[in-house]
Amino acid sequence: MRAAVFTEPGPASVLQIVERDLLPPGPGEVRVRIVLSAVNPTDTGTRAGRGVPDGVSPPRVPNQDGSGVVDAIGDGVSGLEPGDHVWVWDASYARENGTAQEYVVLPRRQVVRMNEDVPFEVGAALGIPALTAHRCLTLASDGPDRLAPGALEGRTVLVAGGAGAVGNAAVQLAKWAGATVLTTVSSKEKADLAAAAGADAVINYREEDVAARVRELSETGPDVIVEVNTDNLASDLDVIAPGGNIAIYVGGKFTVPSFKAMLKNVSLDFVLTYTTSEQEKDNAVAAVGEAVNSGAFRVGEKAGLPILRFPFEQVVQAHEAVESNAVGKVVIEVTQP
Repeated sequence: MRAAVFTEPGPASVLQIVERDLLPPGPGEVRVRIVLSAVNPTDTGTRAGRGVPDGVSPPRVPNQDGSGVVDAIGDGVSGLEPGDHVWVWDASYARENGTAQEYVVLPRRQVVRMNEDVPFEVGAALGIPALTAHRCLTLASDGPDRLAPGALEGRTVLVAGGAGAVGNAAVQLAKWAGATVLTTVSSKEKADLAAAAGADAVINYREEDVAARVRELSETGPDVIVEVNTDNLASDLDVIAPGGNIAIYVGGKFTVPSFKAMLKNVSLDFVLTYTTSEQEKDNAVAAVGEAVNSGAFRVGEKAGLPILRFPFEQVVQAHEAVESNAVGKVVIEVTQP
């Protein structure tokens, strides 16, 4: 089988397509034929040698997320059969083999069945973005552990960066769960994407006063803020509702205006989907799977997340596109559906 491999960390050009043996699934494992492999910023970071430490050294096959078809199952596997359409998550976390290859063998838990009418593009776009978004939306102490229709009814959510992959997922999942969703973007193009995702109001922070606009749109302020830029923290604390929660899924050092946070009894939480608890991950996978199979989670231009497709031979260019902050979801066509 063909696999994209890097034997040392470095720029995207370290990726090479090689032939590898096709491995059988062991007990409790599933072998998936990958149709689409998604590229996330953490995938390019791992390849470059600055990713999340997981104790695994090259050679490695990158990419955490993907979608495909069950090819074979190991002893003790239930709930899946060869031919089932599936999406996978955390394929290359603490493992040598990610989804940038024709076949990947994974523990049963990391392979999620999806309805056959769900496009492979949707399955490939889940994983890190959707599971991160779910955790951000369920961190509040008085919030639900798992999203479902009505779980966020009566709540207002502010999503920073609603045109990004995590932002798009947060908008779609929050709307599915019944929230009123506000979001911020940096351009007219991105505003159109965030609106297509289903946001109730879109604020262009380059042209509008975000805090003033949020106050116009929400009398009490957002109950939950999903934050991608810690430079926004002072503004977030200005507008958030008393007792609200700010979920931060980006790294970096910053100063907390603690008295502002104290006055409102605000909580700040930090999210890295790889290291969430088993129960938190199971809740996220189950909720995202339900949203997908019900048709509530979509991708493509009309759903606010353009799909940028690259043939397998252009795996290097796919990684470079993510590093260049391409707007949309970058996927690699590994095999035919």
